[in-house]
Amino acid sequence: MSQSKRETERKYEPAASGADGLPDLTGVGPVASVTAAGPEELDAVYYDTADLRLAGASVTLRRRTGGADAGWHLKLPLGGDSREEVRAPLSDDVPEELSDLVLSRTRGARLLPVVRIRSTRSLRHLRDTEGAVLAELSLDEVRADSLSAGGGHAEWSELEVELADGASATLLDRVEKKLRKKGITRADSPSKLVRALRETGLEPESAPRPSPGAAPGSSGSYVLAYLREQVARLVALDPAVRRDLPDGVHQMRVTCRRLRSCLRSYRSVLDRRATDPLRAELRWLAGELGVARDQEVLRERIGAALDELPGDLVLGPVAARLRVWDVSGGDETRTRTREALASSRYVRLLDALDDLVRRPPLRAKAGGKPGRVTAKAVLKEYDRFAARMDRALELPPGPSRDVALHQARKAAKKVRYAAEVARPALGKPVARLGKRAKAVQKVLGDHQDAVVAQDALRGLAVAAHGAGESAFTWGLLHGREGARADARQEEVPSAWRAASDPALRAPLRH
Repeated sequence: MSQSKRETERKYEPAASGADGLPDLTGVGPVASVTAAGPEELDAVYYDTADLRLAGASVTLRRRTGGADAGWHLKLPLGGDSREEVRAPLSDDVPEELSDLVLSRTRGARLLPVVRIRSTRSLRHLRDTEGAVLAELSLDEVRADSLSAGGGHAEWSELEVELADGASATLLDRVEKKLRKKGITRADSPSKLVRALRETGLEPESAPRPSPGAAPGSSGSYVLAYLREQVARLVALDPAVRRDLPDGVHQMRVTCRRLRSCLRSYRSVLDRRATDPLRAELRWLAGELGVARDQEVLRERIGAALDELPGDLVLGPVAARLRVWDVSGGDETRTRTREALASSRYVRLLDALDDLVRRPPLRAKAGGKPGRVTAKAVLKEYDRFAARMDRALELPPGPSRDVALHQARKAAKKVRYAAEVARPALGKPVARLGKRAKAVQKVLGDHQDAVVAQDALRGLAVAAHGAGESAFTWGLLHGREGARADARQEEVPSAWRAASDPALRAPLRH
């Protein structure tokens, strides 16, 4: 069973005098005392693919012995000085749960030992007035050996400051200020592995250069920049979804939608003969993720509504039935999500997305002026949105209107996503249009959630009645969701009037 923690640290080049050159950090911020711990001997073997895909993505996977945390460590980038470290017990082979977590990076390529790093560590604990550890300061004497044929050897010293759980990140800045006064500067390499690979003659391949067809400042360059960002985000979200972390499924699903929408809205830039098959595969993946997300939204919505009811209106084993419904549905949806991410179809999709951004099928307008091309794409999506809104508002309240409003909501999202691509080129005018579309989308989304909740509550009421339980509470919640749906419908016309103001679109037409 794996465990995880957030790791926030900085690495430095120590002074030539080693430990003797370290400043006294007592009194730096909340540091009341500094205590020394005995030396540790750490021995780590780092694993990667033959072409170093993990290192190229700033991911590290190692098997380490020695120290208090011996075992397998997978480190995933979080941005800035922080990474998430996922740990698994010591074993001879790479644990399957960790190899799964890097699948979006390795694409199933074999993981091999690439470098061995041994460190002799001198450790100091920075403590507050209560004796609690705020941070660890370690001075490492490092020896690295390439495990590839003909690989080299390297030795160096490095200083590392790592925050303890719950400590303020501002402590790192205060410690760094003190270190700089002693001539101790930040290390060039963010990790031991990066330095070891460089100094032993092994380095990951450089990121592919953008296609020469997408000239800087062209419409194609803006579209490709957005696509690269979203493809990278999709890959980075994979471990969170596999671990069932909060909001992971939702964020990956949204990323699929952003990619699909971009490929649709900017067909004038990218050849649809290449992008339409990708859009179909992204729709498949979003659909597999959507089942889990819909279950999650319903559980939270119904649970919150139930918590709001006075106790005398909760009749029968309502909470127990909701838990059973959630567990049975949740297990099924999580299984479906895991199977999708474990499939060769998913890996092929990731490979195809990589190929798209490396060798984009650019059309002639990719070289056009970005303002004109992106504005036209946004306005085209807006016209579709307007047509759906007008149709929905012409219908009388009822199931047909509910469906039409849901279709209009999808169109509002496409306007938003097209505007996101265009914002670097068009600035505030397109951002304002996207913001108004989002406001309509939110009202329509609340309405759709209430409609879907009514269907789920009716099913729960029928099941309760069939089991001889009171269906009163489920019926009461059903009625409240109906009232919420009606209330949201009443808000739609005013939200739409604000989004359909011609003044919003005027700057995009020039």
